[in-house]
Amino acid sequence: MTKPTIIGLTGSIGMGKSTVASMFEEAGVPVFDADAAVRSMQGPDGELIPAIEEAFPGSTGPEGVNREALGKLVFGDREKLAALEAIVHPAVGAKRAQFLADNAGAPLIVFDIPLLFEGGGNKAVDEVVVVSAPAEVQRERVLARPGMTVEKFEHILGLQTPDAEKREGADHVIDTGTTLEETRAQVLALVEQLRAARD
Repeated sequence: MTKPTIIGLTGSIGMGKSTVASMFEEAGVPVFDADAAVRSMQGPDGELIPAIEEAFPGSTGPEGVNREALGKLVFGDREKLAALEAIVHPAVGAKRAQFLADNAGAPLIVFDIPLLFEGGGNKAVDEVVVVSAPAEVQRERVLARPGMTVEKFEHILGLQTPDAEKREGADHVIDTGTTLEETRAQVLALVEQLRAARD
């Protein structure tokens, strides 16, 4: 049996990646959401809670990881961030491998990975799809989020590979600076194109 074509879906903050991921799902493509996997493993009774609490005492509680407390502990500290990633990344990798096994018969699979380029994951997928929108659209969307400040936004942008570089490294770019209908049409056309390429 031929292996599924693995699509790495990524995009900077506020580009509409989650919306595009759900459009792939609507088109019948299984989507592995790395962020959702992390959230569930760090939620109440999540399997990563004991290891995170041991490494970062006081960062968890009955609701799971206290994201704000943990954020304060690792924010701006590369060593602590690396320690946290050493706990989280292998666990996410295991979940992804299981997802792959569960969907081995699917022609296409999407890995929704926010930091695809930053983590070198673009080398481990067959097709890289970057979700992008004009900078002013991105800024407007992000600053409309509750609790978001210009400083936070600038900091997040500084940690992410610039959109222009992502677009250069992409096999396909989905433009979300348009209407939802137009974006959905781009997704459906891409799904058809990639399915046809397998036949």
